Amino acid sequence: MAGEAEDNRRPSPAIPARTMIFKPLLPGVIALALVACDGVDPDSPLGRRQAIFKQMLETSENLGGMLRGRLGFDEQRFVDGAARLDALSRQPWQHFPPVREADSSARDELWQRQERFRQLAGDLERGTAALVAATVARPLEPAALAPHVQRVEDACEACHREFRAY
Repeated sequence: MAGEAEDNRRPSPAIPARTMIFKPLLPGVIALALVACDGVDPDSPLGRRQAIFKQMLETSENLGGMLRGRLGFDEQRFVDGAARLDALSRQPWQHFPPVREADSSARDELWQRQERFRQLAGDLERGTAALVAATVARPLEPAALAPHVQRVEDACEACHREFRAY
């Protein structure tokens, strides 16, 4: 082949190795991205209350974990968690619109029985306020705090039993 320059470059052995490293990860990355997207606009009422409920769940699980021995009991972390849970417990209700959204995991009864829904929300708020009040007496005794955490957990469960579609 006259006139053509011969290409003496060899393919880099690092390129195939890199490709081999990333290729198997690609399906996992795509799946993670699809799960993370979840199709819910984080700025929508549904997205906002889901974010608040997730924070409430994480905070409640940490408090319960400290009382049940899953996590080490840290008095200040417990006090801070109780205050955080109390503040969060007052936030999600404003993000329930007057009519049901298509993507909501709440039952239709939530919008049909607003008075009962508000009553259960109030039970949760009173429970978290009582938990915060119980953290004033120092030193904190996990056995004395347990009924207050249980009251909060029971309030969540009562509302979910009546209004959440699993």
